[in-house]
Amino acid sequence: MTKAGLGFAILAAATAALGPIPATAAETQIQMLNKSPVGRFVYLPQLARIAPGDTVKFVATHKGHDAVSIDGMLPPNAETIKVPFNKNATLTLSEPGIYGVKCTPHVGLGMVALIMVGEPTDTDTIKSASGKLPPKARQQILALLAKM
Repeated sequence: MTKAGLGFAILAAATAALGPIPATAAETQIQMLNKSPVGRFVYLPQLARIAPGDTVKFVATHKGHDAVSIDGMLPPNAETIKVPFNKNATLTLSEPGIYGVKCTPHVGLGMVALIMVGEPTDTDTIKSASGKLPPKARQQILALLAKM
């Protein structure tokens, strides 16, 4: 066996002895903003794509915002999102599907976001639930769905 082959064999044996190395979940940050390049009273990004088990960190960049689930816009068995006003919060989202989020005082101004966990399978449910939102928020949700 050559020296290179021996070195590779030792490295392979050492790696096997350590066992599997756990994967690290990714974190996506969503800022809560009064003003941004895309408009006023927005989450940025407005559409986040993550894998099941990844985390989303809501960042209270500007004061006066919260992040709560939109009625009818959660995957089955998913926990409700409720980030308090002016607070940062990190959530692990494990249930695949689309999560709709709104800012309670600014939903009428269109401050909504969608978080896609895995592959979207519930777009019709989201479209239907958007009918209960104020017009600007409904328009924003439909535009975000079209980007998927």
